[in-house]
Amino acid sequence: MFLLFAQYGGKAVIPVDDVCRDYFSHLTPEKFLRKAGLGEIKIPVLRAEASQKCQKGVHLQDLANYLDQRRDAALKEFHQLHR
Repeated sequence: MFLLFAQYGGKAVIPVDDVCRDYFSHLTPEKFLRKAGLGEIKIPVLRAEASQKCQKGVHLQDLANYLDQRRDAALKEFHQLHR
């Protein structure tokens, strides 16, 4: 989490565009939001307001948790393949 905090200049909420650029470069922000909304990417997306057109972002802790979960899954798969 501290590395993400430094990477994003101390922001608590990272804009979806930045999250996509850095961790989901294969997705447009629109596709990321759609997949997150459908639960295909298990990460909560925050809205600055109730409006559909408002700025959307991901809380730093939620991004850190997501990355840790993906790492855990990768390690589990790695250990299963390399016994």
